This record gives sequence, structure tokens and C-alpha cells, in this order.
Amino acid sequence: MARISRKILALGAAPLALTGCMGAGGAIPSASTPITQTEAQQGAQYHPQFLAEFGGAMTGTHAQYVEQVGKNIAVQSGLGNARESFTVSLLNSPVHNAFAVPGGYIYTTRQLVTLMNNEAELAGVLGHEVGHVAARHSQRRQAESQKNTLLGGGLAILSGILLGDSGLGNTLSRTFMEGSQMLTLKFSRQQELEADDLGIQYLGRAGYDQRAMGTVLASLAAQNGLDARLAGRNASVPEWASTHPDPASRVQSALSKASAAGAGGVTNRDTFLTRIDGMLYGDDPAQGMIEGSTFIHPEMRLAFTAPQGFYMVNGTRAVSIQGQGGQAQMTLAAYSGNLETYVRQQFTALGGQNSTLAPAQLERTTVNGLPAVYGTARVNNGQSQVDVVVFAYEFARDRAYHFTAIAPAGRAATFNPMFQSMRRITQAEATSVVPKKLQVVTVARGDTVASLARRMAYDSAQEDRFRVLNALSSSAALTPGQKVKLVVRAR
Repeated sequence: MARISRKILALGAAPLALTGCMGAGGAIPSASTPITQTEAQQGAQYHPQFLAEFGGAMTGTHAQYVEQVGKNIAVQSGLGNARESFTVSLLNSPVHNAFAVPGGYIYTTRQLVTLMNNEAELAGVLGHEVGHVAARHSQRRQAESQKNTLLGGGLAILSGILLGDSGLGNTLSRTFMEGSQMLTLKFSRQQELEADDLGIQYLGRAGYDQRAMGTVLASLAAQNGLDARLAGRNASVPEWASTHPDPASRVQSALSKASAAGAGGVTNRDTFLTRIDGMLYGDDPAQGMIEGSTFIHPEMRLAFTAPQGFYMVNGTRAVSIQGQGGQAQMTLAAYSGNLETYVRQQFTALGGQNSTLAPAQLERTTVNGLPAVYGTARVNNGQSQVDVVVFAYEFARDRAYHFTAIAPAGRAATFNPMFQSMRRITQAEATSVVPKKLQVVTVARGDTVASLARRMAYDSAQEDRFRVLNALSSSAALTPGQKVKLVVRAR
């Protein structure tokens, strides 16, 4: 969590790694139409907001390499002046995702790049996003969503399940979508498959192995499954929190289409691995880090622990906490020095301009030496009710942080251990927070999966993580001279 803004990003972006879209697409339009001035202006308007939402654009040799590959694959789209018209950004985000917005703006997170194993896979992911731009998917989805809010169908579905179709439901669901970085307009399942098809075509035109689209989707599916197992949850993301078809369901389709097009083409594996060596992996300490079930922020000097059975997603504006018993986020807002006023303001903000949402009463307490105030409001949700809790802490006369939580009526106590875990951290604790980075090594004689996996900067599932990171099956062995990736401490 690096920065906080209540401005919502209202555009048709296209996350690659999240799951599940519904709806129909249509025939792919001609991709030879140049990007229009209107499209370029729309993309330029939202580009700075998008960068801020997803950790900012990275610079340096890693970003330059991603930009080079992205522009080279964009040329294959046939869009006029594609190399000059496209802006390719490497995002400083710890989630596996890629996006596209109108006007030729395409993005991939550094975390997704670290999961790839060759340049063809990088070109495939970026080609998928170029395909969204070329097929004008965002514009078509925006046209279909005029009856909804600017954020489109995802929030309408979420509010319908969680809080009914009330204005409060839309506002609260938007809040939690922000916290988990699921705030973009969804593409239809057919549009996602169209983008896969276009990406495969671009790979072939550029001379890459077209199977790369399928192999990178397979790695995404494996990573999703591993993350779910480690968090003790189901691998499938609920439909209401999804923006892409499950990568696992698209793997065979992509591989079949690539095979039908004919095998061949380069992957540039060693070049790719050499170029991404040293890339930041996982959370950036400047945005706070998730270590197991604990979130620690060395700059904000705070830490808290998620409830048992819940998992966290670290965003640039908030940390989301999700589980079967409810969901929450930790963030901050402007603070004038009065915690009671602060808490009431958060309820008002959740309810929207025309809402009377307010806590039944406010309670003042102290948590680990921090002055704190909390309140609960019960909200009708169709045939049932939910409890909304705001729990705020004063860290300084001009600085406060708060949790917002939603749970079925009478079950908000599931978050009490988390509320009570918020604490200041010492300077020594802050200094001890060390980021992870990607290290590319050459397999030596005698090295095995087990021996290299023990060098991974994790206390558990080292071999599982190593195999997923390197796209190695459970029976795959290593060959001397082969390059592989490790995740190690930056110092």
C-alpha cells in the first residue's frame, strides 16, 4: 500500500491473470485501422491514473526490454504507426496481471514477467493486450455498459451477491474492488479468446513459437493453484471477483490453435532470462510487504495479522483481506485529529452522497498503545443483513489508518483478532524488512531441483515454488548448463 486516492479508474482495462468473464463478443474487426486521435486522448487521460493505481511505471533495463518486446509485437497487429502509437509500461506491482486500454496503452506487471520463461511468452502476453486494442474491445464493452456505472458489470454482480442492488452495495463493493486491484471493466469471455487468437497470430508473424501463449497460460494456472493451496482456499476465484476466463481453461485451446498453425519459431529463452535477472519479486517494501499472514509496512511503521483462514492482497492504495467469513481492507484517509469524526466520515463515504449510513454507536479503546475508535452499522441485503465495521487508529496527530470490514450480520467478530493485532513497529523491525528479487543461475553438475529449491527465500513449499516459477513438471529434472530462476533476498 503506497498511496491512497479515492478517485476511481473508470475505463475498460483488461487484466490477463484474473479469472472469469461472462457475455458475448462478436467478429474481430479489421485491425488495420490506425489508433484514432479520440482513442489516443482517452488513453492519455487515464494513463497517469492507471500507473498510480498499479504501483507506477518502472524504469531501467528491465522496463526497456519489456518496452522493446511490446513495441515489436505491436507492429504485427497491422495498426498504422503501431511502434510509435503504442505505450508499453512495466508496472511495479506484485500481482500477476497485464492490461490494455484504448489508445495503444498496454501494461504488464513485473510479477507476471517473473513467471514467464522465455521472450516468446512475454511477446504472447503483450500480443494478447495489443489484440484487445486492435479489436477495440474496451470501446465495445463500454458501449454495452452504458446502463451500468462506469466500472461496468463486475461491480453490479458483486453488489448483487454481497449487498443487493442498493447504492450502498455499489459503493461498498467498489471500495473492496479497489483494495484487491479488481477495479476494471470486464471483457467478455469471447473477447478474451479473441485476444488470445490475435496474440497467437502476432507471435507467428514475429517469428516466435506460437505455443508460448499456451505455455504462459499454463504457468498462470499453476501459479493460481499454488497460491490457493498455500492460502488454504479453493483455486477458483469466485465469478463475482473475476475479470478473465480461468487460464487453465484456455491452455489447451491456445496450444491446439498454435499446433494447427504449425510448429516452429524462436523462444529466446536464455536472452529473456538474462534480461530479467535481478528483477524485484513480490512486494516492494515501499508499498508494504505480506509475510505469511502478517502485513508489515516499514515506512508507515505498522503491522497487523490477518484472521486465520483469510488471505491478503496488497494494492497501491489499500490492503484487502478476504475469506469465507467476510472481507476487509486497511487504508487511510485525511485526518484532522478527531478519531470519532474520522470514523463517521468513513461511514459517510461508504454510503455515498445520499446515504444516511452511520454506526449505531462509537466505542473508544486502546490497541497496543494506539488510540482507537470503532463502530458498526447493520445493513439490509435483500433477504438478509450484513454488518459493516470501521475500526480506526491514531498514529499521529495528523495521521490515522483504518479497517473497513463486511461480514454476515452477527459475525463481524471474526475480524476482532485482526483489529487487535494492529501495532507500531520499531525502527529495527522496519530496517529488517528486505525485499526479494529474481536471480537467474546456471545449473551446475550435481545440482538438482531439491538442492536449488533450498536456496529459495521461503520457509515452506520451496520445491513447489521453484517448479512453478520455472514451469517444471513434478517429474522434470535439470540439465547442466540450463538457466533457471530463483527467488532470493535482495541482500
